[in-house]
Amino acid sequence: MVNMEPDIFYILGNKVRRDLLSHLTCTECYFSLLSSRVTVSSTAVAKHLKIMEREGILQSYEKEERFIGPTKKYYRISIAKSYVVTLTPDMFWFRGFELKEPKLEDFKIELSKLNKEPTGLINLISEFLKANRELEKILEAFVSLEAYRNELVKRIKEEYLREIGDMTQLAILHYVLLNGEATVEELSDRLNMKEREVREKIMEMARFVPIKLINNEKVLIDEDVMKGDWNAQEDKGSGE
Repeated sequence: MVNMEPDIFYILGNKVRRDLLSHLTCTECYFSLLSSRVTVSSTAVAKHLKIMEREGILQSYEKEERFIGPTKKYYRISIAKSYVVTLTPDMFWFRGFELKEPKLEDFKIELSKLNKEPTGLINLISEFLKANRELEKILEAFVSLEAYRNELVKRIKEEYLREIGDMTQLAILHYVLLNGEATVEELSDRLNMKEREVREKIMEMARFVPIKLINNEKVLIDEDVMKGDWNAQEDKGSGE
């Protein structure tokens, strides 16, 4: 049986599906937990999960709980790809890339050798082909970097759960790492929690990771602290 490429635009074109995928990148989830994280009915969630499973984005499986109780149906993302798309009045193209082992080496990009103002049809075509070759090198570097970031996030999740074990804290850290920063309101909506509870979790996290809360609203990683001796900073809190 031939594996068909998933219709990624169809999948990502729906906000609920995007939210479900975002939660699943933090951890494998069972159905009722996923339903509690989004603002639509459980029937709608089941429909979206079925669509993504049909497209080959998700895989479901049953798992016995650690304590006495029925097995639960869990979901996990079953692909590891990056997608690049360009849409302008003159160009539309996209490509998917499998994320494999990162190749951590320098890539020589020579954009300065491109002609800024080519003239004549042949020269224009020639420059476009040269630009294509530089783009291929950029894409190769991009895919390698994304594979590396993916491996780092995976290890961060494993380490955090092993050492701290707080799934909500991990979800906050995961979101902030992927987005650079966040607001308490965003995290409240994302995690279906009260803003007060989000702030409390951030304060708890500050004992383990250099996360800070600016003006009681903006959340980000304190890179200045990471440059120093983090062990000496653990008990200082996160408020500013």
